Amino acid sequence: MTANELREHTMEELREKERELSDQLFTLRLHKATGQLESPARLRELKRDLARVLTVQNEKRMAGGAEETSR
Repeated sequence: MTANELREHTMEELREKERELSDQLFTLRLHKATGQLESPARLRELKRDLARVLTVQNEKRMAGGAEETSR
């Protein structure tokens, strides 16, 4: 997923994507703590995807394109 693809989404879709990625990240962190993590690269990938979503959300807020300012 690229930032350009994310910019096409609405704020609500971005919030949903943020929740989804946060949940996945939480699950992978649990797997890491218990020694069940199969792919450490997936953890890094999720963190970067979440950062992209948050960046695009912030860009939209700053541009005035957000329906509301809270997460």
